[in-house]
Amino acid sequence: MPGPADLFRRIAADLVVLADGPYPASVEAAIELLAQTFASGNKVLLFGNGGSAADAQHVAAELVGRFATHRAPLAAIALGTNPALVTAWSNDTSYDDVFAREVEALGHPGDVAWGISTSGNSRNVVAGLERARSGGLRTLGLTGKSGGAVGPLCDVLMAAPAAETARVQEIHVMTYHAICATLESNMTLRTPGAAASQANYSSKS
Repeated sequence: MPGPADLFRRIAADLVVLADGPYPASVEAAIELLAQTFASGNKVLLFGNGGSAADAQHVAAELVGRFATHRAPLAAIALGTNPALVTAWSNDTSYDDVFAREVEALGHPGDVAWGISTSGNSRNVVAGLERARSGGLRTLGLTGKSGGAVGPLCDVLMAAPAAETARVQEIHVMTYHAICATLESNMTLRTPGAAASQANYSSKS
């Protein structure tokens, strides 16, 4: 049975293939979309199920808080984090459109709806992106290899070139870390309030 070292070598080999393929270009397109969104004063709504829900919260935490450098916050909201809303709406109506409901309530034209689904076929993620498009939001997808039903609904699709769920999730983590690092590096000086925020942080260090 393969041990941890064998798995790490396999992942490392897969990452070399990933870096040399078309996937990085889709990540660069996502970075540009998000940079435009934040620069125009708009926000990002993120959503997914299970591990993808955890990823949505992780990304929102990095953007609102910080990735590696103290700077002004970037507006990002992870949907599905209010248990009362999720359970009430799912019980009274349907879990299939729980994200769509939040997108309708919180999203505005110019915002970005970022759906995360390893299969690309999660019905509530699809519904959330559909509602976003009808409401004038831009759409971003982070999926597995096929893109699934999410693909056609996205202005930018990042389809991780892997079939196994675990491998897709590993690529997803590295993807949004790369996005957060690049945004933070490129936008620190351009984000309103960044200089004052940095000065305030430095004075307390």
